[in-house]
Amino acid sequence: MRAQSDKPKPPPNQPATFAKVSYGEHERQVLDFWKAPSDKPTPVLIYIHGGGWVRGDKKAVPYVQKYLDAGISVVSINYRFSWQAQLAGVKPPVEWPLRDAARAVQFVRSKAVEWNIDKQRIAASGKSAGACSSLWLAFHDDMAAPKSTDPVARESTCLTCAAVNIAQTTLDPQQMKEWTPNSRYGGHAFGFMDPNDLKTRDTRFTEFLEHRAEILPWIKEYSPYEYASAGDPPVYLYYDNAPALGKSPRDPTHTANFGVKLQEKLNTLGVSCELVYPGAANIKHATIEDYLIDTLKR
Repeated sequence: MRAQSDKPKPPPNQPATFAKVSYGEHERQVLDFWKAPSDKPTPVLIYIHGGGWVRGDKKAVPYVQKYLDAGISVVSINYRFSWQAQLAGVKPPVEWPLRDAARAVQFVRSKAVEWNIDKQRIAASGKSAGACSSLWLAFHDDMAAPKSTDPVARESTCLTCAAVNIAQTTLDPQQMKEWTPNSRYGGHAFGFMDPNDLKTRDTRFTEFLEHRAEILPWIKEYSPYEYASAGDPPVYLYYDNAPALGKSPRDPTHTANFGVKLQEKLNTLGVSCELVYPGAANIKHATIEDYLIDTLKR
């Protein structure tokens, strides 16, 4: 199997149908929308960019034209960064990027008639932190607030599926350490970094682990693994490396160990989970795009 990272780069995206649409008041709460031509409401893919929740941009969305050609509209979002939340005194800082992802789903649903979108066929995808956000959305109970005076907040946050690339599936430092001994990621989500120096993002894992008991309620609220339960939508996990549980890979932040352990849990729950990595057996969908098109167009 050719690694996703070895695939030919997709051509540049055509201009969005609507660009920099605000779904909130902050300058980072904006999205781009590409409308697939169709007489009927189309499925929509919501893409959440990576960058560890501290950097990145919505322009990173790949293969827009492939989805449009398949009759799937595309949304790519920006969101408030965790370091911005930390400077604003938000605890835990990861609340902002994850809640923004949920808000974006609700906003897109609120545009269903105007944008010719099928509310019942919405998927999320992303890379790294954007992948983690997508899984959190997929597993989380519906965050709609039916009695809200805000019509957007009354919309559902539920997904049809999620298909993600090199996802972190847990934000629990104890789990990460058990699965991958040289883990270093995640502390920044809960305030263990200097928000004025992004280079400190992965430098305080030991402190993160030492304070785990104190922040466990936050971990349970914002770790995708914690929410996985029977009845969740199907997910697809792609990694460009083979798993090696209990070992120390070159890139522990994006190890396929995350995928193996999530798939184990989902299998016990009866939730469909396709896990793809170099050397994986019985691959049904070789790429994220193939999976999403197949699933959303059924």
